[in-house]
Amino acid sequence: MYNEEDYVQLSGIQHFAYCPRQWAIAYLEMQWSENLRTFEGRLMHERVHDATNSEKRGDILIVRGMQIFSRMLGISGECDVVEFHSSDIGVSLHGREGYYKVIPIEYKRGKPKEHDADLLQLCAQAICLEEMLLCEISQGYLFYGETKRRTEVAFDTELRLKVIKMFTQMHEYTEKGYTPKVKPRKGCTSCSVNEICVPQLNKSNSARSYINKRLLE
Repeated sequence: MYNEEDYVQLSGIQHFAYCPRQWAIAYLEMQWSENLRTFEGRLMHERVHDATNSEKRGDILIVRGMQIFSRMLGISGECDVVEFHSSDIGVSLHGREGYYKVIPIEYKRGKPKEHDADLLQLCAQAICLEEMLLCEISQGYLFYGETKRRTEVAFDTELRLKVIKMFTQMHEYTEKGYTPKVKPRKGCTSCSVNEICVPQLNKSNSARSYINKRLLE
């Protein structure tokens, strides 16, 4: 169990899964540069959270921008949307009659990705909700702005263990104040922290040779 002052941000797992260095630059060094992709993503989340905090649609209670945390993982954050479906089995909610099945939903720009960063973030939200509400959550959904549809995500053991392992690493890096070295990859040119990270340094024999080359240019 982690103390609250040692919590890391839940949203960071998405960046860490994609590139640990990107996460460290943004969340440890507190350096961030927005590009079109991050702007569009932020705008989508603001639209989701800007709506009424909760609403009832038939047998479904919809809650937006719900604050969540997990002492076990040492994280805090919020869910874009949590749907509580009326069910014979589930959890009871304060001020509500009956029982509800809990389903977290995360909104993303673009379309489903080849990597599992989005899945890990959603699974982390489910683990928080399970701890807070004392329930079991078997699946959730990712809604992508480009496809305009939901993608179901099953929270299996493999995904859960990966979430735990990743947050353990994030806590270790946070405690040490460690920023991983550059590992150039396909998405470096479109990364929002590209100019801060400077992945080109990795292709040079030394930082001095890279700087000299820039000066000559």
